[in-house]
Amino acid sequence: MIEKYKTEVEEVLKSYFDINKYNLPKNFPHEIINSMAYTTLLGGKRLRAIFCLEACKIFSGDYKAALPVACAYEMLHAQSLIHDDLPSMDNDDLRRGKPSNHKVYGEAIAILAGDALISFGAQIILESNIKNKEKVLKEYLKSAGVFGIVGGQTLDILSEGKKVDIETLQTIHKYKTAALFKSALLSGALVGGASDEQLEAIEKFSEKFGLAFQICDDILDVISSSEVMGKTIGKDKEEQKATYVTLFGLEEAKLKLVKTIDESYDILKKNNIYSDVFNKILNLITDKIKG
Repeated sequence: MIEKYKTEVEEVLKSYFDINKYNLPKNFPHEIINSMAYTTLLGGKRLRAIFCLEACKIFSGDYKAALPVACAYEMLHAQSLIHDDLPSMDNDDLRRGKPSNHKVYGEAIAILAGDALISFGAQIILESNIKNKEKVLKEYLKSAGVFGIVGGQTLDILSEGKKVDIETLQTIHKYKTAALFKSALLSGALVGGASDEQLEAIEKFSEKFGLAFQICDDILDVISSSEVMGKTIGKDKEEQKATYVTLFGLEEAKLKLVKTIDESYDILKKNNIYSDVFNKILNLITDKIKG
């Protein structure tokens, strides 16, 4: 099912960047749409989209209605990657094994492409025919802004080169990483008609998963390679970023990851949420740090 979700998301995403469908004037700057499409269509795991679709399927029996929303979250994620790679941020020249957006299109176009992806995702949600559209749009915009990835990225930047405590590190991860997973999952559940109780369970799971994902990323920045990860490795240490590895050491970080994964499983089990997709993704994260 994971591959089926990925395939459908890729197809729908491509359709949104088909310049010919928009009846644009001859002098319209196609460069901006090409830049938006470049990072969005680079591939990746599509986890946010997959979680959105699976959450919809769990509570409604189908996932098709959530496809526009899932694609909107992939656009928002792409925006965060474009801006994260900029020289004024993480200054990374590599993303998913390819040159970063600003290396291909220049910094100005990359910034504009990121800005455009945020509003394009919101437009797609508004133009869709989904349940709880207003609540879904609120989730999307919240995760995109100061109380989501912007707030997390800001704290991450302000913490560089400083000794931070576990509370600060958890706050960075909660907003920079977990916020987008949480919003994608809640949005899928809302489209699927989940109850308030079910939404609460999904929110708890999403926060645990987001933390597990970030701890895994912290570990892989130490033990993996650029070829495997598709991005520059070792930058956390180079830029003196606060991570679970720098705070606790590699082995303790691995233990904390396993514990967080176990807690994620427990939340699903206690709330009678059964999903082979969620279980497989949790297993994949655990497998990445073995050895």
